[in-house]
Amino acid sequence: MFKIYALGVNYKSVRIEERERVSCPLKEFKEVVPLLKTTGVEEFFLLSTCNRTEIYCVSSSKENVENLLYTYLSYKGELPLKERFFLLEGEEALFHIFKVASGLDSMVLGEPQIVSQFKESFLECKRLGSVGKILNLVFQRAMRANKRVRSETEVSKGAVSVSYVAVELAKSIFPSVEGIKVLLVGAGEMGELASTYFKREGAKLYITNRTISKAKALAKKLGGEVVPFNSFKEFLSYIDVALFSTGAGKYLVNRKELTEVMERRNYKPLFIIDISVPRNVEPSSKKIDELFLYDIDDLKEVAQKNLKGREREKLKGEAIVLE
Repeated sequence: MFKIYALGVNYKSVRIEERERVSCPLKEFKEVVPLLKTTGVEEFFLLSTCNRTEIYCVSSSKENVENLLYTYLSYKGELPLKERFFLLEGEEALFHIFKVASGLDSMVLGEPQIVSQFKESFLECKRLGSVGKILNLVFQRAMRANKRVRSETEVSKGAVSVSYVAVELAKSIFPSVEGIKVLLVGAGEMGELASTYFKREGAKLYITNRTISKAKALAKKLGGEVVPFNSFKEFLSYIDVALFSTGAGKYLVNRKELTEVMERRNYKPLFIIDISVPRNVEPSSKKIDELFLYDIDDLKEVAQKNLKGREREKLKGEAIVLE
């Protein structure tokens, strides 16, 4: 008998230090998916975002599901984290999957990015041959639940993204965001959203990206200036806020480099918000005087303010999911 399972880690169960060690960018799927297809699980798809790495699967054997987890963590070189992974099955697993797809399980309730990430991950796994008719049906019903939650509740009313929360954090740091110099490192969807919010608040934007054409396109769209990627570290000496949002999967700047930056600034305060998972800024940089470094877990407190007064809408959304 086939059963649906959900397993993984997310922002509610582990800190970013552990999440980033098991994260899996979409470009890595072509290596991971064929490996997991050898575990005996009939169907599966993988979802990895800044706040979660989870696998949803169909199997006639729980032992095969355990094998899938073992294989994934072995691939990542993180077997000791096995005990940190949750495992749900049957209706409980479906409830979780539908909540994730509907934004009801997000750090920022109702955040709009999760549905596109959910779709993108599913379609890539389908292209790689790990999805069959059962998960196809689960996906269709999850999208139906998402549509009903967004149309029949106010969960999405005033909903914001992680990028927006990052800007709210900057607003809590500065008396006014208007006129401050902001360097955006990364020109993807999250970076563009952050840039849009900063621009709306009157900040002066500087944009850098490894692909210069993307930086130029975003700068033209938002009225910012382009900083060459190979010189952005030097440019940190001249700005007020740096927001890192890339899929580099490694540190782009380390503690030694930031120490040198702060010396050049004569220790004028510098605020860095790193919403990348894995992180782009070496975490120990927090120990540098007058450098204030925030990662995505530090945004939780700001995100919780978005949740206040909206619990009723969340419960209405969960009732739709259960139906």
